[in-house]
This record gives sequence, structure tokens and C-alpha cells, in this order.
Amino acid sequence: MLYTFSSVICLYLVARLVPALPWPLAGKCLAALVVAVASQVHLFNRFFFGAISSPEAPFAVLAVMGWLFGAFLLLAIFVLLKDMAVVLLFALGKLTGVRLILPVPAAFWASALVAAALILSAIGVWQAVRVPDTREVEITLERLPAELDGLCLAQLTDLHASRLLQGPWQRAVVDKTNALNPDLILLTGDLVDGTPANRAADVAPLRDLKARLGVLAIPGNHEYYSNYAAWMAAFEKLGLRVLRNQHLVIEDKGRALVVAGTTDRNAERFGLPMPDIEAALAGAPKNAVVLLMAHQPREAARNAEAGVDLQLSGHTHGGQIVGIHRIVQKANAGFVSGLYRVGAMQLYVSNGAGLWNGFPIRLGCPSEITRIVLRSAAVKNR
Repeated sequence: MLYTFSSVICLYLVARLVPALPWPLAGKCLAALVVAVASQVHLFNRFFFGAISSPEAPFAVLAVMGWLFGAFLLLAIFVLLKDMAVVLLFALGKLTGVRLILPVPAAFWASALVAAALILSAIGVWQAVRVPDTREVEITLERLPAELDGLCLAQLTDLHASRLLQGPWQRAVVDKTNALNPDLILLTGDLVDGTPANRAADVAPLRDLKARLGVLAIPGNHEYYSNYAAWMAAFEKLGLRVLRNQHLVIEDKGRALVVAGTTDRNAERFGLPMPDIEAALAGAPKNAVVLLMAHQPREAARNAEAGVDLQLSGHTHGGQIVGIHRIVQKANAGFVSGLYRVGAMQLYVSNGAGLWNGFPIRLGCPSEITRIVLRSAAVKNR
């Protein structure tokens, strides 16, 4: 499907953009070839670097491929918007009897759109691979005991350890997270891309995550793509407590806190257990506040009905590009980034620290390490 989608866009650009470029025939042929190559970078990854999900290519190769593919998609969007403007002007001209055209020659707009796509894609790659900033969030929970007011969580999600986001990058994220001195660290899935053997050095820094109440994790969809069982064992060896349709009761300051975690919807493709909030909360104390780690936010309504107080999710990467994020939002039940209220439950969707190396672009949707301070409504209303 991905190859077909890219091929259709390629044909569209070759037909609508290339002829307008102010270059000789040889230059236009070269431009068409570059567009074709950019459209099929994932196919090249599959044949030359092992897999689409985690190509074992050098960082520079992945960065350049990401830049080209990002520019390819941005250019397609720009040309489509231009063509829509042309159609609109034509329709208005028919209605008014006045001939309306774009006020710039074809050669100018074609060159300008190519330049804009290349520059924005380069900025997007840089935004994607830099070490994320910390995002501070304060969330008030109605049922949080006064004794737990001020509890500090660090949420890490979508680290996507790979040849693009390697060990030194992961180390920088770990150090920055530890510097927050959180009470509890929660990793909400998509920690890796690739096999445990290939990623051993890249995920090793996760061993050094430190929090007073522990470090807990859940699987995301990408954990299922490269030997799920081996990754679950590897995470446990790194000191991560992985919750798969399970919960843990944490005692702090004489009060109980339930932290639950579910599996990912992609488990069904591999014959593995699907997310099960009822199983995850089975046996949990009824009067305790419940925090849920669920990689994808789309089951939020069901989780709210099950009695969850706060759900932490990732998966969306914040939509990655402003404008496109609206499409990602629709694909995730209306959730894409930030804090939402779902019934009596709060939902926080992190933009994620990293992203999949197949589309390493961020424009207006910055990566994040999330520091969450929980507030008790009882204390706040005093």
C-alpha cells in the first residue's frame, strides 16, 4: 500500500510539477528521476538495508532519505494546494465572466515550491533528531489523595531506538529525564525499532533510568514488529517492569496508587493478547486512583468507563507536521497531542521523544520529554 501510494504521488508530481520547471529537457528528466527515487526510499530500505520498519543503514543515509521523502510529500501537498487554487480561480472566473489566473508564472511557482519543500524538510529532519526539550504539565485529579499531591511523573514515549536515534541520543534523553528527579518514570511504548541483537547498544542507556517509585513500561505497536517476546525479556533485563494487561499497586506516603498497562492493538496481527482494560484492573483496590499506560489513545472512552483516572499515551508523535496533524487526529479518535478530558478521566497524549526513521520530519509538533505533576483536587480547592 505504501509503495502504491508513493507511486501515485510520484506520477502526479511528474505530470504537474516537472514540466513547469525552468530547466532544459535533460534537467527535467533528472528532476523526474529524483522525484521517483524520493518516492521509493522505503522500497530501497527493504531491498538494501533489511526492513522498512528498521533499516540498518548509516545515520547519514537515513537522514538524507528522510529529507528526500519529506520534501517529496511536502512538495506534493504544495502542488495540490496550488492546483486547488487554480481550479477555484477557474470556477470564480466562470461565475464572474472575468478570466482569473495565478499572478506568477509557472516557472516561478514551480521553483519556489521545490525550494520551500527542500528547506522545510531539512528543518523538519533537524527538529526530529535533536534531543527533545522538557514539557511541563500539571494535571489535577479528583480522586488523588491529598498526601500524593505534587507527585512527579516523567513520561517517555516513542523513543524508537534505531540507526537514526542511536545510543548517544538515547543516553542524552535518559540523562535529561533523570535530571527531572521524578518519583515515577512511565514509558508508554514504541521504545525500539529493530531486533534485540541490533539494538542492544542503543537501548542500554535505559538501564540507567532512575525514579524513587520505579520505572514501568508497556509495549507499543513497534515492539511487535521485531520479535516481541525477545524484546519483553530484554526490557526486563534492563530493569523495566513491563505491564501487559496488568497493574501494580504502589504504596507511597501511606496511600495506594494503581498503575496499569495494556498491550497494543497490533497484537492481533501476531496472535497475541489484545488490550484488555478489565484484565489490567482485575483485583485492583477500588478506592485507589488509577493511572493507565496505553500506547494508542483511541480506546480512551472505554478506559474512562472502566474507572481510570488518568491515561498516558503516545503513538501519534503529535501529528509531526502542523496541518497534517488533523489527519492523524481523525485516525486516533480525535486525540493527537496534549491534555483531554474524556468523561471523568484525564487523557494526556505526548508528542513523543523520537519517531520512526521512515518519516523523520517534525514541523510545528516538537518532540518532548514530559514532566507531569499530579495535583489533588482536594488540596487545590482548599
